[in-house]
Amino acid sequence: MIKKYSVKKLLNQGKFLLNKKVLVEGWIRSFRYSIFISLNDGSTIQNLQIVLSTNKLDKIIMKKITIGSSIRVIGIVKKSIGKKQYIELQSLDITIYELVNPEILQKSILQPKRHSFEKLREQAHLRFQTNIFSCIMRIRHHIAFCIHKYFHEHGFFYLHSPIITTSNCEGTGKMFQITTMDLKENQLIDYAKDFFKCKTYLSVSGQLEAETASLGLGKVYTFGPVFRAENSNTSRHLSEFWMIEPEIAFYHLEENINLAEKFLKFVIRYIVENSMEDLIFLNQCLEKWKKKKKNYLLDKLELILKFPFNKISYTETIRILDQEEKKKNIKFSHPIIWGMDLKSEHEQYLVDQYFKKIPVIIFDYPCSIKAFYMRMNNDGKTVRAMDVLFPEIGEIIGGSQREERYDMLLQRMKDTNIDFNKLWWYLDTRRFGSVPHSGFGLGFDRLVQFITGMNNIRDVIPFPRTPNNAEF
Repeated sequence: MIKKYSVKKLLNQGKFLLNKKVLVEGWIRSFRYSIFISLNDGSTIQNLQIVLSTNKLDKIIMKKITIGSSIRVIGIVKKSIGKKQYIELQSLDITIYELVNPEILQKSILQPKRHSFEKLREQAHLRFQTNIFSCIMRIRHHIAFCIHKYFHEHGFFYLHSPIITTSNCEGTGKMFQITTMDLKENQLIDYAKDFFKCKTYLSVSGQLEAETASLGLGKVYTFGPVFRAENSNTSRHLSEFWMIEPEIAFYHLEENINLAEKFLKFVIRYIVENSMEDLIFLNQCLEKWKKKKKNYLLDKLELILKFPFNKISYTETIRILDQEEKKKNIKFSHPIIWGMDLKSEHEQYLVDQYFKKIPVIIFDYPCSIKAFYMRMNNDGKTVRAMDVLFPEIGEIIGGSQREERYDMLLQRMKDTNIDFNKLWWYLDTRRFGSVPHSGFGLGFDRLVQFITGMNNIRDVIPFPRTPNNAEF
């Protein structure tokens, strides 16, 4: 029986397979001089060169072949005469699965020329077949894989938190409502008659559920989709996105900060070591299309690995920004005042300019701008919060030491108008052996965006869900 190989495996093991008969399948990326086919099956950015023979069958096939067509090839592995590849496949037999009409191809993003990212999004069902998007998807896979690998190797348990919820973890922001009822305008709704007998939503976070699990399992993490109904059309926001949320019992803020840094460096190091050919291709695209400097992407990732993250308090951050504004005559759109919520312009200036593109971890934020579940500091004004800021994209992680004291948590819920009747179960965990515990949330898609160098987050997720767009 003839052994089937992926294009990646065949190219990697080719020198051990010389003069062997093999089977490969894929899509035609190019067809040159009526004899050379470039074949790709999605396993790698590299193409396999197929050399057609001059037999009658191949001559018939030559007349039919079009770019994008899917084929099955049986051939002999030979050392290539050309310099671009070590091996090629001398065809013995070709089966065509499906031909693509050239006229249809010319109207699609598979036409071999450069298309804008906006155009690729319009045909999202086809963009997996493009070089750039297949690169991004392979890197996305490896990032997801190494996240699970990191947590597994460090004693964490993977938790499936619910997607349907009755509460808003943050206490702010719009949520997508779920109902089986016919909601008519100006009609009083009796949610006791709804499917869950109460008002329900798509979850914005699995954190609260993960906290309860950590208070029995020690170390847990969630990795799943979350949903926010904010009408935001920026290049950094999605309505449906993926979050990683570790929660750890017996953990203080300092340990949480160290975990976040080690975790991010592990992921980036893994991608540099395991996705180099895709990173090199993306780097070449960014150099050509975005006029980025040579090795921009690889240098950016290496910089993350090279230096320790900067760690400063919120109060120190405000002092630095205020000082920079006065000293360098910078005018921020939002004035620098202690107690303000830092805006993108402040975060990006801090990381990109002041700390020269080395990530920053800011901690001890004012309690007035942070969520109810964050542990209050002894000063009564700040909470044990932390945000990790990355160059170019700003906040990539938000976390805190959680408030483990029952009375303090109850008071914070009252102060922030959180309905503790809905979150009675969360409050209740503080009465059963409560301990110091911490956690954070990492926006997975934002991490993919940073690693791949894409300007728009819609270009790093298979089917982006944004305001006015739920196609595909």
